[in-house]
Amino acid sequence: MAFDRFGKTIRTPLALVGVVLGLGACAHSDPRVYALRDPVWRDQDLDNIKLDCKGKDAKASPCIEEYRSYFAWDAADNTIFRPLSEALILKKRGDAQNVNAFDEVPDSSWFTNRIGAHPMTDQEVFDGYCKPGKTLNSDLPDGSWLIDHGKDNGANPGFRVKSDDEKYMLKLDNTDDKQGERATAATAIAARFYHAMGWWAPCDAVVYFRRSLLKLKPGLEIKANVGKPKKFDEKLLDELLSKTSRRGELYRATASRWLPGKPLGPFMYDGTKDDDPSDVIPHEHRRDLRGARVIAAWLNHFDSREQNSMATWMEDETDKSRGHVRHWYIDLGDSFGSEWTLEGFSRRFGHAYMLDVPYVTEDFLSFGIPQRPWDRNYREPTAPIFGFFSEKDFDPDHWRGEYPNPAFQNLAEGDAAWATRIVARFSRSQIEAAVKAGDLTEPAYSDFLVRVLVDRQRTLMLRYFKKLSPVTDVEVTPDQVCAVDLARKTETWPVNSFRYRAAVTRGNEDRGSLVPITVSAEGKLCMAVSSRRPDGGAPDNAESRYAVLRISNGVSERPLEVHMYDLGPKRGLVIAGIARE
Repeated sequence: MAFDRFGKTIRTPLALVGVVLGLGACAHSDPRVYALRDPVWRDQDLDNIKLDCKGKDAKASPCIEEYRSYFAWDAADNTIFRPLSEALILKKRGDAQNVNAFDEVPDSSWFTNRIGAHPMTDQEVFDGYCKPGKTLNSDLPDGSWLIDHGKDNGANPGFRVKSDDEKYMLKLDNTDDKQGERATAATAIAARFYHAMGWWAPCDAVVYFRRSLLKLKPGLEIKANVGKPKKFDEKLLDELLSKTSRRGELYRATASRWLPGKPLGPFMYDGTKDDDPSDVIPHEHRRDLRGARVIAAWLNHFDSREQNSMATWMEDETDKSRGHVRHWYIDLGDSFGSEWTLEGFSRRFGHAYMLDVPYVTEDFLSFGIPQRPWDRNYREPTAPIFGFFSEKDFDPDHWRGEYPNPAFQNLAEGDAAWATRIVARFSRSQIEAAVKAGDLTEPAYSDFLVRVLVDRQRTLMLRYFKKLSPVTDVEVTPDQVCAVDLARKTETWPVNSFRYRAAVTRGNEDRGSLVPITVSAEGKLCMAVSSRRPDGGAPDNAESRYAVLRISNGVSERPLEVHMYDLGPKRGLVIAGIARE
């Protein structure tokens, strides 16, 4: 019997199955799906490696070429050319390839298990990647913030400052768009959510500062998405500052601390990077990148494209010739109702791509008669700065970004259920803590954002907890197996909707035996399952020691399967794998 590196069986080719069935029709099937070994909780791409430069400049560490991404080409490729090519070759979606035997994603250079893996305090959610005392200090003398670089590209204006030997990108609001503090608040808030959920997101903190803190380095230029570079002088600085939000004489910005490591450019949402030997799983088949679609939908982070990402080379602290690549989500300001110049686009964000061929075709054939969600959305009067961000008409299955994203389009039910289990971990107070990082002036704005996020969180749980089991956090004790039903804990459905049933199948038994199950506070379930096999005799991994516990909650269509080996009374039951599909 063969197993992959995450502990699941390797599927046998269909032809071989036919031969086996023909030779031994009377033979029983082996119940073992998972190997008797610990699941993978840490991916090898976190190991520091020494690169073989193969003729490249070995002194230019690392010898990984910087990737350059261009907005126009990326949009055209993912909207038109890539879908056409994949349709012609009948490319299949396939399962995510970085899922361990417990139906979870191991820690890697892309993702780190945080909320859910261990309890997080409200303060930890609020801090995010920002270490206390490591944010930009606005209490320094005049001229302490040296502007040494303009902010190239991006929807929000800004510039880079250097202070106390640290670099920060200052991103400003643009009050001309009538959205006030939304951009700076969204950058800080979204970074808190992404970080708490496990993705690498920068330290983005809202700061208020006086004009005299800034000092310009001579000869600077600033580039935009289109057009020629501009001279970055005192006049342009004053123009930028005149449009950002203020409190009295203090200007408002988000200070994004410069990422650690050497920048390697954005990462792609498909394929692998050839000159990174640790990058072996096609990006469109990574569960963490696929599942990020659920997170983007929750926050309406429609601008989730490769240009808003970054890879950095993290150098080994003791051996400068070694290191590994880390992958970041950056520039998260286009969340929570960002509006663009054309209101027609702004209304559609989250509901349709900029060029959504199916909708265009349908509207053409029906003369535009069908009413769309964007036809009936509106700005909330109590919080107009958040544009068309709302819990109304939020449909996770039909959520759209700015244009197609290869990883998002490969999202499978299991990937979405995994991401939703992470979203479900946030209590209301933790959501409030993340929103607090936005330092919004009007309490009504914070109240609105919390309310909408809580409602959209519930919508996600209603959708993705309905098919695959939300039961998780499985633990084994000498006389019982316990777990937590996130749907019950979060009151996704009324308590009387749940009807629990648990049955255990041992070895090659044809049917499972029902076991008693108790339900306590916070959705905790405990089932009376204990060892039935002797300490000695059959090997630990014998099929006679294999047991499968199936737990149904009466709401989800599929049960949770806990696959175990019964090692005898002394060592008890050992979990080998968890399955939901």
